[in-house]
Amino acid sequence: MSRERRLRLRGREGLLLAASLLIALAVWFLSNLSQNYSGVVTVPVVAECNIPGHSNLSAGSALVSARCRTTGFRLLREGSRSRSRQVRVSFERADMHHLDGDRFFVAGSAKNTYSEQFFGDEVQVESFVTDTLFFRFPAENHKKVPVQLSGDISYRDQYMASGPLRLVPDSVTVYGEQARLDMVDHVVTAPLLLDDVHQSQQGTLRLRRIKGVRLSDEIVSYDLPVSRYVELRSSLPVTVEGLPAGRHLQVYPSQAEVVLHCAFPVGRDPFGAITLTIDYKDFVSSISGRCIPRVRQLPAGVLDYRVVPEIFDCIETD
Repeated sequence: MSRERRLRLRGREGLLLAASLLIALAVWFLSNLSQNYSGVVTVPVVAECNIPGHSNLSAGSALVSARCRTTGFRLLREGSRSRSRQVRVSFERADMHHLDGDRFFVAGSAKNTYSEQFFGDEVQVESFVTDTLFFRFPAENHKKVPVQLSGDISYRDQYMASGPLRLVPDSVTVYGEQARLDMVDHVVTAPLLLDDVHQSQQGTLRLRRIKGVRLSDEIVSYDLPVSRYVELRSSLPVTVEGLPAGRHLQVYPSQAEVVLHCAFPVGRDPFGAITLTIDYKDFVSSISGRCIPRVRQLPAGVLDYRVVPEIFDCIETD
């Protein structure tokens, strides 16, 4: 074998040995990095929180440091980008405490709730190095406006609402430029369309967005109590209350039909306690002498009522 060939074979053997060593080193390196280790990880956190009168995002970020246990791969990755990658974390209002002016803070064990948002779900936080997080939420122009329900509700025969539909919250804070805020006096829900309603209803509704402004809430919940009812009718005399001594007030007609919608089933006769009266003060303040009677001592279980006729003519006599 020639000397040149022997040198070539030795070179190949050297390359194979070097490649084998590199592969072994890579396997060892990867095997070690796949194990769990403890190390300090630091991330900059931008806070999101619904604070009345303030921006919902913090101006700038706060550094959060903690000793974490995770794979070597993760520690290397987090260490290489920890101070350049901002993490946006949504904080509960109860955990964000006011310091002064536009400054707020999150302290103590409240941070534990947000560990996964800070560092990810593959990291186990052993202990926090940072004790208190400070954020600044700039003040914003704002106003509070009512929420109005949009929709159409129809009921099955002999069913009706047993109380008003409740929205929670029933008002929201609107943020934006003052000129835009001046144009907003309410916000409207997405349409609530219910048909053949025969039981109480609960759910959520989105609020319609208004261009150029931000709402403190995007969703409201609603609660509509519904009951089966029975309709009862009776004719009652119309009386007068608050009549001064020596005065007389004639009411025409002197009888009226009262129609009650009562929750099913009905107990005792609801008409036993009801009185139908006209307040003398209402007569004095009226121009034409026409008055609307009031139903007194309406018993529990009466969902609503109406009086036929609705308006009565009153004439004062000596």
